[in-house]
Amino acid sequence: MAITSEDIVPINQIRARFSEVAEQVRKGKEKIITRNGESYVALIDARRLDHYHRLEQEHIHLVLLEEARRGWDDVEAGRTMSVADLRAKYKKSKKR
Repeated sequence: MAITSEDIVPINQIRARFSEVAEQVRKGKEKIITRNGESYVALIDARRLDHYHRLEQEHIHLVLLEEARRGWDDVEAGRTMSVADLRAKYKKSKKR
């Protein structure tokens, strides 16, 4: 959903019209609340916030799966090293 100029509301207007603005948000609008002329916070429906959080979790899982796939590709290609070799490598880099 695109944000329009009507969705940008100064904080003093929010204080005066909170119930009205909250109803607009509940019906699907999102509001950017400004303070001193700059973006301050966003007002969104709690259900949409839950949805955004679920999307974020799904994204994290997809990233982890991609990391695991790349790791498995390394194992299959023989690009591995022992834990002892890895520790030795990082000890050397810390001494520099």
